Amino acid sequence: MKKPVFFILMLFLGITSVQGQSKDKTYVLVHGAWHGAWCWYKIIPLMEGKGYKVMAIDLPSHGNDTNYADSVIFSDYVEKVTKTANNIEGEVILVGHSMGGTVISQAAEILGKVKVAKLIYIDAFLPQNGESVSSLAGLIEASLPKDSSRMTIGNGLIVSKNGKTSTFKPEIADILFYHDCTQSDKDYAHKHLSRQSFAPLGTPVKVTEEVFGNIPKYFILCTESKDLDKSLLPTRVKCEKTVKLKSGHSPFFSMPDELAQLLVEF
Repeated sequence: MKKPVFFILMLFLGITSVQGQSKDKTYVLVHGAWHGAWCWYKIIPLMEGKGYKVMAIDLPSHGNDTNYADSVIFSDYVEKVTKTANNIEGEVILVGHSMGGTVISQAAEILGKVKVAKLIYIDAFLPQNGESVSSLAGLIEASLPKDSSRMTIGNGLIVSKNGKTSTFKPEIADILFYHDCTQSDKDYAHKHLSRQSFAPLGTPVKVTEEVFGNIPKYFILCTESKDLDKSLLPTRVKCEKTVKLKSGHSPFFSMPDELAQLLVEF
């Protein structure tokens, strides 16, 4: 009779240990194009309420960051993530949404396996070496059926006169990013969307199998996303697990409870 009790106790201790491992690490949330740390406002209290450490950052020229968008390049984004991570005691879990996927990939290569416990991609651009947001978007577009009536990111851009940046039309953002979100969340996003530099979108990552390739990766595929179907991407780079979430491109607004739970379960 003692044997089952022993095994139940060991099982409980094992589960507790796994959960404790994640709670010892800090989740660093990295937003996508035109967005900022503000987009995680529902997620942070949900994760903290479960006992997890979490930090959302503004990439340069986004949110409350005062950098001038015209001069921002990809390495500025990466440096913000690496500096943030290095200022955190212990390991980090980098979480990237959309464009943020390339940023966390490059940051992980620099930070290394000792600092980065895992990478989580939320409907994000997951690159191979030498790929960028722009090249991956082109790869996905080429794999889709030709449909001239389909709404694309290009339909939403308001390009600056110097061609270096863009803002995004709120009415197109509602279709591509927020179609399953509440009106209050749409209004909130409209007030906060940032000017986006084009340079980071076209810059290829430089990652290796020895470092980036050996950091565990997890992919959350938003199956109702209207911007681009990213189902191809986690099939090209090894992921420990790919989970489908029946959400549009912004589950941090539309399905915060489900998203927060997924983040801590990986």
